[in-house]
Amino acid sequence: MLKEIRLRSDFFPEKTEIETIYFGGGTPSLLSAGEINAFISTIGAHFAISENPEITLEANPDDLSETYLQELKAATPVNRLSIGIQSFFEEDLQYMHRAHNAEEALQCLLRAQAAGFHELSIDLIYGTPTLSDEHWRQNLETVFRLQIPHISCYALTVEEKTALAHQIKTRKSTAPSDEQTARHFSILKEAMRSHGYLHYEISNFCKEGHFARHNTSYWKGISYLGIGPSAHSFDGTKRYWNIANNAAYTQQINDGNNAFEAETLSLTDRYNEYIMTSIRTMWGTRPDFIKVQFGEAACQYFRKNAIAFIEKGWLKMADDAYILTESGQLFCDHISAMLFISED
Repeated sequence: MLKEIRLRSDFFPEKTEIETIYFGGGTPSLLSAGEINAFISTIGAHFAISENPEITLEANPDDLSETYLQELKAATPVNRLSIGIQSFFEEDLQYMHRAHNAEEALQCLLRAQAAGFHELSIDLIYGTPTLSDEHWRQNLETVFRLQIPHISCYALTVEEKTALAHQIKTRKSTAPSDEQTARHFSILKEAMRSHGYLHYEISNFCKEGHFARHNTSYWKGISYLGIGPSAHSFDGTKRYWNIANNAAYTQQINDGNNAFEAETLSLTDRYNEYIMTSIRTMWGTRPDFIKVQFGEAACQYFRKNAIAFIEKGWLKMADDAYILTESGQLFCDHISAMLFISED
């Protein structure tokens, strides 16, 4: 991966400053402090890093020992942790086949704060059959009590070819319920609002000034470079994806070759991607941006097709941006799909 950073040092236009560095996509909390520093110093040798970058480490609760957290704080420039808590209740973690337990979920956050990490983001999952409404409220109350500034909350999705999918198929586990999921989402929004969190993206909430700068770049269509097997990149017009197979990726890089495939996005692809990402945010979708980037015809198509959702009360206008309403948030994917342009 260090070699790939060197190979792709010309990815960004000259003088571009790196604003965010994100260690994610697996189990980066297995990296030592020295390995993290090797990545950051290599990035710094080949790219310009801004004066105050957001450097996030994605972590599993069971990896965050007191010693490891102290090393991260003292010996690396990592200034933000994103921790996969999922739930503070044992039955939910067991249902999701998580490696950590409920006590580790709580203690890792206390240890992180004690080590001096205050820019914390945690993931929570709702809609699991094991999660009662009351336990979901208690999960959120734990977040508020610990004053966690950023929370990502996702409805449970059952991926194919997973242990959970097999157990549901063989009736050893219960499938999630749409009604329960919608109810949990409603509880979530009300609780976050009452505790002063901004709902700035469908699945993301934060205190003022604690937006995830890295993820916000994705939603705003800013270019990004991904390093490592399966990593994705985007330069504004092209999408790149690295070889997924570890051995094949390693061989390509060691031979001095890039390990990615690429496709140039058509104007329609880029329009659809903008719709898909912007409609999910509190900033909404802007027709003036569509007109400049994708043309008058695309702008007129968007305005025409958005009318039905305004009439349903699923979209509203604010400062010439189209923003999802409370009820519209439940139908975000459907609304996006209906606003897409087909190339057929």
